[in-house]
Amino acid sequence: MQVDLNSDMGEGFGPYRLCDDAAMMDVVTSANIACGFHAGDPDTMVRMVRLARERGVDVGAHPGLPDRQGFGRRELPFGPDELRQQMLYQLGALTAIAKAEGVTVSHVSFHAAMGNMVNRDPALAAAMMQAIRMVDGDLIVFATAGSVIEGAAIEAGLKTLTLFLADRAYDAKGALVPRGQPGALVKDEASVRARVRQFLLHGTVMAIDGTVIPMRARSILVHSDTPGSLELARTVRSEIEAAGGTVTPVSKLLR
Repeated sequence: MQVDLNSDMGEGFGPYRLCDDAAMMDVVTSANIACGFHAGDPDTMVRMVRLARERGVDVGAHPGLPDRQGFGRRELPFGPDELRQQMLYQLGALTAIAKAEGVTVSHVSFHAAMGNMVNRDPALAAAMMQAIRMVDGDLIVFATAGSVIEGAAIEAGLKTLTLFLADRAYDAKGALVPRGQPGALVKDEASVRARVRQFLLHGTVMAIDGTVIPMRARSILVHSDTPGSLELARTVRSEIEAAGGTVTPVSKLLR
């Protein structure tokens, strides 16, 4: 069993750091790097790419809305073409920085509100995936199983990797419980460990109402801004290895 372990990283800017990115790079196998809109800046992006290169971690673009104060989690009234250009701008920036460091960008993982907007609009999702394919047809798109994004990526001829979010609660339909609702964030180690173990052994997860739902995924995500994220990521990795699995970067999972 090979499982990717990924995290959204480089989500500070200037002297401000959201988590211990260097330590997190020792745990994960794929890093989704903020590209300067919701968080991140050129210096931070370069630092993340260099850390990933040193540790053999895959580099992915993590584009979001241009909303630092809201951390990219507030939906803003941008039109479809504006969103497409914002995504391309960020992907292009990381691609150039990575290339200058001798690193290939392996994947794209949408951040928060941008991802939500794309995932409920099939036409927007199709336009986004066509744009990604035009930049690099080898890019892998991270998505939730059965989502609009996954379907649009497959339709565009792109590879996809499906995600299980270890630190977020799901409802009985398999959708994420919205942030701000009680129980939406799973941040205690025991709960994360139990959820990951259930996923690895049975391919299921318990929804917030106690329903057991199927979870089709090849990668586990831990958000770097979740309190205690570093220890949670270590917990996830230890559970993968205890189950006889191997943590594997996305590019090696799908080659």
